Amino acid sequence: MSTKIPFNKPAMVGTEMQYMADALQRGHISGDGYYTRRCHALFEEQLGVKKALLTTSCTHALEMSALILGIQPGDEVIVPDFTFVSTVNAFVLRGATPVFSDVRRDTLNLDETKLEALITPRTKAIVPVHYAGVACEMDAIMEIANRHNIPVVEDNAHGLYGCYKDRYLGTFGVMATQSFHETKNFTCGEGGALLINDPRYVERAEIIREKGTNRSRFFRGQVDKYTWVDVGSSFLPSDLLAAYLYAQLERRDDVQGKRAAIWQQYGDQLPGWAAQNDVRLPIIPEYCEQTYHMFYLLLPSLDARTRLIEHLKGQDILSVFHYLPLHLSDMGQKYGGQPGDCPVTEDISDRLLRLPLYYNMTSEEQERVIDAITSFKV
Repeated sequence: MSTKIPFNKPAMVGTEMQYMADALQRGHISGDGYYTRRCHALFEEQLGVKKALLTTSCTHALEMSALILGIQPGDEVIVPDFTFVSTVNAFVLRGATPVFSDVRRDTLNLDETKLEALITPRTKAIVPVHYAGVACEMDAIMEIANRHNIPVVEDNAHGLYGCYKDRYLGTFGVMATQSFHETKNFTCGEGGALLINDPRYVERAEIIREKGTNRSRFFRGQVDKYTWVDVGSSFLPSDLLAAYLYAQLERRDDVQGKRAAIWQQYGDQLPGWAAQNDVRLPIIPEYCEQTYHMFYLLLPSLDARTRLIEHLKGQDILSVFHYLPLHLSDMGQKYGGQPGDCPVTEDISDRLLRLPLYYNMTSEEQERVIDAITSFKV
């Protein structure tokens, strides 16, 4: 029996345990220790953001953004219909009403041509998601948002180190969120980060992240004691997780290079089969530098996708579909979602299939996947 090929294996570059042991030796393994500070400094230097703050998850980073922006009941937040529930939940938790935007057929990102029609006087945020680490059309989105004076929060869970017209994703909006879940290019198991580009939000972000206290000001010597000054929660990850993450961030080029090679091998080997079977491969605009987070197929029908999943499973290969339309979910319908509201999302969510892609995937494993796919006839 052949060895099973998973959809994902968490990345390990080799120095994670060394750095975690060092964190233990330093005697500070709660939040904001030595490795957390190194991660913050690395992001601020590499990306040029005003402030980077590690969080316990991308979900928590999104929840922080909703608190920082003062989202309240009655507010509306525009989100793509094709995204993970965290993008929406963070704002719904504050009482906001989600407004679902359909996505583009090419990149599967928020369709900027439909954005302005969704804006009302109650719109308090726009949350584009850079799907698969391929940039949204940020020029158009930011022009619309700025004209209406609406803050943009980039959900960049897939897109760390991706670029739009030579500018890093996560540096366009007032804030951006990152994910370091085990399925992401860089991981610490569970983790995230809030990137802040607008300096007006930095101090409040620090307070909210520190349970609503001005503890960060205390440690900078700006106050002689710290106290409760705002709403907040505990969003700090352990420094052990930061140590694991920092080991991977140090090897950024290696991690991204390996993923790029795997992605490109799929891109080189599958077009002929795809053309013969009416299957669409990912589309990457020439001005977007992607992160090689995901390689997906768009099958011609739900039936074809189901049969391909079973075909691959029969050869011990795990492939998975992705998001269901949020507006048609039980919660989405409570907010007024109806069939036909987001036709592109409704169509592609039934047909999209993600292939195995992970840092230490061997060429033999990938060859098995490609052989299995190309032996399938739609």
